[in-house]
Amino acid sequence: MNQNLLWSAQQLNGALSDDTLIVVDCRFALDQPGAGYSAWLESHIPGAHYAHLDNDLSGPLTSSGGRHPLPATSAFSTFLARLGWEPGKKLVVYDNMSGAVAGRLWWLMRYFGHDCAVMLDGGLSAWQRAAYRLESGEVIVEATRPVKLLEHRGMVLSSSQVSESLKQNNIVLVDARTPERFAGRVEPLDRIAGHIPGSVNYPFQLNLDANGLFKPAKELREGLSVLTKRSDSGNLVHMCGSGVTACHNLFAAELAGIGGGKLYAGSWSGWIQDPSRPVAP
Repeated sequence: MNQNLLWSAQQLNGALSDDTLIVVDCRFALDQPGAGYSAWLESHIPGAHYAHLDNDLSGPLTSSGGRHPLPATSAFSTFLARLGWEPGKKLVVYDNMSGAVAGRLWWLMRYFGHDCAVMLDGGLSAWQRAAYRLESGEVIVEATRPVKLLEHRGMVLSSSQVSESLKQNNIVLVDARTPERFAGRVEPLDRIAGHIPGSVNYPFQLNLDANGLFKPAKELREGLSVLTKRSDSGNLVHMCGSGVTACHNLFAAELAGIGGGKLYAGSWSGWIQDPSRPVAP
């Protein structure tokens, strides 16, 4: 296990007393935006703060950014300060979906220039299977001063960049949604079903074993090889419905030793905001 990226429940349990460690609960339900916070209040890993996907890990909706635009630098810095974070402190992020949402926070830390977040392997389910302690209620800490953050915009592609790159055939656009959504057979969230012509489907669930734990790096590399054979790893661009579960594939690629991939932050929900863009059923 890569200790710089992924921690086991046992490892986190042994480190909870470390005051340089900040645990963040990212549970969220797209159809019930308040459910994750309510579940966190009821029970969470001791000391874990809550990060709301819409309010903390995303910015205000726009006419082009999809359902979950990236947060503004100042807003994200304020959020981190509220957690008590400052350089030198590590974040351990988790959710109840094996990292499907928590991966967004892991990726955002890198995007804003700080490689200091790790994922809890298996998330809350792994913690509960180990029968470790939970607590309830608010978590109060002294806020730190907001840190000046810098966006690494080369890690992100816009809709126009994706469109142009697909025309030039110099990227592999990887869609993390389920096969049913990719094929347009179902669409529970967005007003148009289908996928971007030229994209390939790699559901994020392929990164996980039957227990919701990340597969070993060798297995991840073998699974992702179908993508890397088509292009240099730096030309892999990851997307999903709104730029959230795509981060799970980016995380898995890092575990596999395949770095350099980029995020199409607007993803499917951003692509279809312009009716002139082509759609494949």
